[in-house]
Amino acid sequence: MAVKSARPPARRPRRRLNVAREGLEGRRARARQIVRGLARAYPDAWCALHHQNPWQLLVATILSAQCTDAMVNQVTPRLFGAYPGPRELAAAPSDAVEAIIKSTGFFRQKAKALQAVARILVERHEGQVPETMEALCALPGVGRKTANVVLGTAFGQPAIFVDTHVRRLAGRLGLTTNDDPDKIETDLHALLPPKEWTSFAHRLIHHGRRVCLARKPRCSTCPVAAWCPRVGVVAAA
Repeated sequence: MAVKSARPPARRPRRRLNVAREGLEGRRARARQIVRGLARAYPDAWCALHHQNPWQLLVATILSAQCTDAMVNQVTPRLFGAYPGPRELAAAPSDAVEAIIKSTGFFRQKAKALQAVARILVERHEGQVPETMEALCALPGVGRKTANVVLGTAFGQPAIFVDTHVRRLAGRLGLTTNDDPDKIETDLHALLPPKEWTSFAHRLIHHGRRVCLARKPRCSTCPVAAWCPRVGVVAAA
């Protein structure tokens, strides 16, 4: 007589975290777990824009608007080879700069902004990239996100830069209910110690590109799924 094999017990879907009544301390504790989980998963995650100094990072970040980091990395070696620093770029023919950066999109506006930044650095900052938020944001084409990238990555200052990935993941992880980048930055400041800000932002970006995708997040392979309420996710992958 054949013996029927027992069916494996059905797997229960993982219950979503309910953060509606989560207090500040509870959210901070959960944020710390997310920080640790991302650090274990991506210990070496860092800026994807290739650069050797603050000037190169500033230029690359301006070029990255509405463009992929991979494309920027293809363009910048030629740009920096022809015009290594602010003085050289400020004196360059605009059409030559435009031709080099054309593939990054919006190349006329970007070339104009880059050369204006270069002139200001030469005239007001002795050709050096300033190390304060106020001075950076006074440069043409530079907002808080770009300034934070430079401050955190090039100068080692605590900084959270809210790009499209950080914006999406901070909401999906239930770390903010805001959609405005400045308010998201403020919310994340309140949850994490300053020493974690820059590395956390880089790891969120890394995670958003590889696992927590916009349309189909890979929740089944997510290293921080246990602390994620999956805000806005219809069904986990």
